[in-house]
Amino acid sequence: MSETLLLNSTIYAWLVIPSLIFVARIADVSMGTVRVIFISRGMKYLAPVVGFFEILIWLLAIGQIMKNLSNPVCYIAYAGGFATGNYVGILIAERLSLGIVMLRVVTRKQADELVSSLRSANYGVTSVNGEGANGKVKIVFTVVPRKQVAEVVEMVKRCNPKAFYTIEEVGFVEKGVIPIRKKWWSRYSFENLVRPFKKGK
Repeated sequence: MSETLLLNSTIYAWLVIPSLIFVARIADVSMGTVRVIFISRGMKYLAPVVGFFEILIWLLAIGQIMKNLSNPVCYIAYAGGFATGNYVGILIAERLSLGIVMLRVVTRKQADELVSSLRSANYGVTSVNGEGANGKVKIVFTVVPRKQVAEVVEMVKRCNPKAFYTIEEVGFVEKGVIPIRKKWWSRYSFENLVRPFKKGK
């Protein structure tokens, strides 16, 4: 009986506790990354909520560390969870794709096709003439939601394969033409549901 208790105690101290610390660190560091993104995007209601759970999980993890100071596996689990949490946080940030970015395209080729393609897709476009290191260039600017960057880059590569382009964060946008794709559930809003009956009057 005593041997079983000792075995369970050993497994708990050297496997269960480090595993919980590792998972907790992944969770709180990932939340920290998401919280910073929410703050940078001005989401003042979501950021405090995420921050609350982030620090709560961190306190639980550090509490277990303080109770097991003689266990080196807990230190390794803590550090490993922190490192893994950074990686997971970056993956989550990429999946969320929050915010607005500006795409700047510089090309020596005429950009009429690119400008036309962007406008036909309802993207706002500004094009100006410029002077580059090797002569005259065309500079095209467009501001798009981050989730649609891949679509716009594909247009650039199709219309101007050798174009130079940069993507930059945009902190604040007012007015302008920025296509915001509606969510699938927006079609079931009250206004859309009652519209057919209004037409029937």
